Amino acid sequence: MSKVLLLTGATGLIGRHTIAPLLASNYQIHAVTSRPMAYLPEHTALTWHLADLLDPSQIGPLLGNVRPTHLLHLAWSVETGKFWSSATNLAWVEASLRLLRTFVSHGGTRVVGAGTCAEYAWNLSECCTPQTPLQPATLYGTAKLALWRMVEQFAENYPFSAAWGRIFSPYGPNEQPQRLVAATIRALLCGQEAHCSHGRQVRDFLYAADVAAAFVALLDSPVTGALDIASGEGLRVADLVTEIADQIGRPDLVRLGTLPAPALDPPQLVGDTTRLTCEVGWKPQFTRADALAQTITWWRHHL
Repeated sequence: MSKVLLLTGATGLIGRHTIAPLLASNYQIHAVTSRPMAYLPEHTALTWHLADLLDPSQIGPLLGNVRPTHLLHLAWSVETGKFWSSATNLAWVEASLRLLRTFVSHGGTRVVGAGTCAEYAWNLSECCTPQTPLQPATLYGTAKLALWRMVEQFAENYPFSAAWGRIFSPYGPNEQPQRLVAATIRALLCGQEAHCSHGRQVRDFLYAADVAAAFVALLDSPVTGALDIASGEGLRVADLVTEIADQIGRPDLVRLGTLPAPALDPPQLVGDTTRLTCEVGWKPQFTRADALAQTITWWRHHL
């Protein structure tokens, strides 16, 4: 059976990295972007569509034209500093449900969506484990969790399977400049001080190309339900910043403790990769040293 995929968020931090593994898995890819790009990869099995998924009038014609068998839904608005409480989260829930209904009505059979670690309760000393409650503290996390719960119930009553990958702390080329890894690299490459919070927070960092490959592996598998897209290993923010500074050769410019820790900042956010490893059969392919080196090189060429 031909695998026809609709890929949303195709030019985002993670989406752009899914294209190579999807082509390797013999998908006929229909990639959606909401804005024209100066450069888009080309391939005989890759078709680009310029569409605004928040516009209800555009979803029907898009799905009617493509008629995908698979849907990898990565699109969402995640502008740094704004997305946690933005009303746009509600618009994306509406748009995602409209997209899913239309997908199923055209015979789609497999859906994988992008969730977030913000769906978990963050007020616990240890997060995240199978026992961690789903209790988001932000509108973003609440919207993502609500969407997944509706998708999950929908899949129980209609002929398609659904999986949900909760992303932890991705980084890599094309990341928003204000985010931790990008901001640190940019400052140090420019010979400027890299200001950070105390850095004692423990996070689960995973290279964007690995995040993308994990989603493709999940899409290719029969696994259903929600699971964490993560490395399963915790790292202090201070240690990551130090590693970046050492690679660039400017540890003298790191300034830990000069910025306040963000509000609602949990002490630890580390994913549980049991299902990803044992059921999907996937593990990260990049070492952190190599991933950081590639990210630094990308920023050297784009500053």
